[in-house]
Amino acid sequence: MSHQSGMDDLFDQRVTYPDIEPRERLARLVGLDEQKTRLAKILGLLVNPASLKAWANSHHPHAGQEINAILRRPPLVVLAGDVGSGKSELAETIGDAVARQEDIEVTLFPMSLAARGQGRVGEMTQLLSAAFQHTYTAASKLRGSDGQCRGAVILLVDEADALAQSREAAQMHHEDRAGVNAFIRGVDKLASTLVPAAVIMCTNRLSALDPAVRRRAADVLTFHRPDAAQRRAVIGRSLEDFGLKHDEIEAIVEAAGQRDGLNYGFTFSDLTQRLLPSIILDAFPSGPVCGHRALEIAREMQPTPPFQDSPT
Repeated sequence: MSHQSGMDDLFDQRVTYPDIEPRERLARLVGLDEQKTRLAKILGLLVNPASLKAWANSHHPHAGQEINAILRRPPLVVLAGDVGSGKSELAETIGDAVARQEDIEVTLFPMSLAARGQGRVGEMTQLLSAAFQHTYTAASKLRGSDGQCRGAVILLVDEADALAQSREAAQMHHEDRAGVNAFIRGVDKLASTLVPAAVIMCTNRLSALDPAVRRRAADVLTFHRPDAAQRRAVIGRSLEDFGLKHDEIEAIVEAAGQRDGLNYGFTFSDLTQRLLPSIILDAFPSGPVCGHRALEIAREMQPTPPFQDSPT
């Protein structure tokens, strides 16, 4: 595959925001309000710095040096945490919030897993360079001569630890090290040219990321398994709709937490993709959902084991 790799070779289906479908998906991510707010604010400043400059001119007109330091940060945000904690879903939908917040069109470029290459010499480096070049080219067309941006681009790198793992690892191949170097150069180019583009990296293993990549992150947002309040927010309304009583719902919320000697409970995806469907399908088609049986299902179901984020 040549350095002139096409968009379809490098990226999965691209998404343009604002759009109703990702907006609805983002709204369903309950329990992650802090991460939503922080990520939307960070991305908004990275892709459209005019709002921060206007704020500074209004409230702190002599803080130009400090404001420029913020705007010169590499346009990289790392989402790190356990499996099923909502990282990828947030990364795929936050562009809608940014588009509405900044009143611009935002395009998501999700880097394809196929774009990681087949391990041939020089391939990953070429692919990464091509991905960043496409991102830069698209974003550079969106900033006017007056510095105002007409749109923005977000490059999404999911399972980032497989692509930007630490070059300090003894077993790391030369080709992988070259790929990490290409990734860093790509981030630095976006930062130095101030185009309206940002990079989101999602990883289950923050410690596996190369230190130089972590240092460049404008922010690292951490994700954890839901606590009782978050579990209640995720499944409580659905269980109410099926006629379960308050005490029954509270028992299920508790059963989805730490138990049976485990120091971890259900993930967000355990609740929405395993527990709720299991409760519904257990009752279908013979009768209504029963609170007693729903609690039995919750107690019998085992949460997804956590991903061990141990240093390489």
